[in-house]
Amino acid sequence: MKLKQAVVGTAMLAGMTTAAYAQSAGSFTVTTGWFHLAPQSSSKPLKVTSIGGSPTNITEPNTGATLSSADTIGLALGYFITDHIATEFVVGYPPSFDLNGSGSLEQFGKIGQAKQWSPTLLFKYYFNAPTATFRPYLGIGVSRIWFTDEKITNGAFQANVLHGPTSVTTDSSWEPVFNLGFTYAFNEHWFAGASVSYLPLSTTAKLNTQAKTPVGTLNVQSETKIKLNPIVTYVNIGYRF
Repeated sequence: MKLKQAVVGTAMLAGMTTAAYAQSAGSFTVTTGWFHLAPQSSSKPLKVTSIGGSPTNITEPNTGATLSSADTIGLALGYFITDHIATEFVVGYPPSFDLNGSGSLEQFGKIGQAKQWSPTLLFKYYFNAPTATFRPYLGIGVSRIWFTDEKITNGAFQANVLHGPTSVTTDSSWEPVFNLGFTYAFNEHWFAGASVSYLPLSTTAKLNTQAKTPVGTLNVQSETKIKLNPIVTYVNIGYRF
């Protein structure tokens, strides 16, 4: 009888230990992995808004730009508020996007580049029991988006279209994030996962050019609105505390 009680007690203790490390309320997770960002991009035609300090509204027809895809490494820190609801903070090394001309600008190929920063806060709802090996989830959140190192890299585009040295700035914004994915547990600590996110993102690129004209060098300001709308995939490995 004592042997039987000891076996039952050991089994119960093992079950309690496993549950303590499940994806349950109070547990922390950390993941790292690979992000692939695939912009579904398009842009408005380039619009000249000022010449020599005088406001203008000149649209350059059939001009546009698209963004290349990009890859980067990322890190996510998560916390389970309940057995099914978790919050997660996601950051990644800022990927660099190439800006390629479209329409009449397609002949120039790559015309510029920029790095994107997008720290994100997600709230996820996990399905299945906390101890389940496979747990799909749905998530929603918000991301703060801004760009750095924006620059024109194509000399021919800068000389023949913009007509002089040009600096670039972009807007920053808060954007919603829609997310779905799953985790697969190997044991009580280690797991792998994959997710897909969508961000309805757009930004306005503002160009400031010292344009060479027949009457001398004039400051010319122009802008274009670029829709990125990236689909972001994240394949990762994680550890549960």
